Amino acid sequence: MSTSRRFCRSLSAFLLLAAVLAGGAGSSILAVCGPFVDISDANFCGFVLEIFYLGITTGTSATTYDPTSPVSRLQMAAFLSRTVDGVLRRGSPSAIADRFWTPQNDIALGLTTVGSPQLLKSDGADVWVAGGQAGTVVRVRASDGKILETWTGATAAFGVLIAMGRVMVTGSSSPGNLYQIDPTQPAGVVTTVATNLGNLPNGIAFDGARVWTANSGSPSVSIVTPAAAPPWTVTTVSSFSFPAGLVFDGQNIWVSNSGNSKLQQVDAAGAVLLTVTLGGTTPQYPAFDGSSIWVPSTTPSNVTVVRASTGAILTTLTGNGLSFCAAAAFDGQRILVTNEGNNSVSLFKAADLSPLGNFPTGTASIPFGAASDGMNFWVTLTNGNKLAKF
Repeated sequence: MSTSRRFCRSLSAFLLLAAVLAGGAGSSILAVCGPFVDISDANFCGFVLEIFYLGITTGTSATTYDPTSPVSRLQMAAFLSRTVDGVLRRGSPSAIADRFWTPQNDIALGLTTVGSPQLLKSDGADVWVAGGQAGTVVRVRASDGKILETWTGATAAFGVLIAMGRVMVTGSSSPGNLYQIDPTQPAGVVTTVATNLGNLPNGIAFDGARVWTANSGSPSVSIVTPAAAPPWTVTTVSSFSFPAGLVFDGQNIWVSNSGNSKLQQVDAAGAVLLTVTLGGTTPQYPAFDGSSIWVPSTTPSNVTVVRASTGAILTTLTGNGLSFCAAAAFDGQRILVTNEGNNSVSLFKAADLSPLGNFPTGTASIPFGAASDGMNFWVTLTNGNKLAKF
């Protein structure tokens, strides 16, 4: 039994005794379980007080809990939802750091200058940013946005993956390249592990054994098998329509196709298992929240939320400032979407898909890539060569 529950039960026993004594003296009766006077079983008092203090339930009045009444399915849904929200909120890195605020304007953003920033990814401690035309990969310390190291030789660096204790980066050229960085070594020139990907590889993902790239120029998907030394074996599958992004849901890779408005689930060989028609959208760089895939679209400006287990479309989100949406990221509680069309980002609650607001990133900043380090979101601002800590 936890210390807090032992304390609550001891407190309940004390209050019960006080109530009896006070009643004998002709004074008002005190509650026997926190504020509730109708809970007589001290064995359950600790549980009741815990969900009361966490805001999961408030009781039926200021002094009654009504412990024997049945709970409807609607009430149960409310209790479970508040429980999930409370656990996520109190157990998040943001709570530990006393960071319960969201930047309300571009002045509140932390900015780091990074040449030609494209997509990015966090390893939990640092943020790795592909430098596009600069041909660099930049390591930025997540705690304060300081540039720690810069790797060179990554021609047309675009997509970033953290896997196998390494940093993998796509080179969006024709044919495409795949670069590798060992973050334990001093910064220098990246290692090229493949030079025969499909044309213009952008999105990148890992399935636990192999690296996948979405090649918008071929169009195709390349499946790369790591080896002890380069070159790595590459298999390219050409059954897609201008693929942009990739996500792995723990079972399968999903490919967003901007050419035919489809999200496709593929098997280990790249064969299509399931096709989700997104209704005339131009899907870009999606995010997976552990249950659903969030697929942003540039035109029309919306986000389609797809249940990964079945491929069913849960909803298509509009409004909340969505405008020419480029990329999505998940921080454990929220989804952030970058809006190139109006220089902003939009936040949504991942659990119930509700909007949490739209926030500016600066005039003509053109936010593009998005990632999370678990506490903060990070956004690349392509016009101005900035990395924003949101």
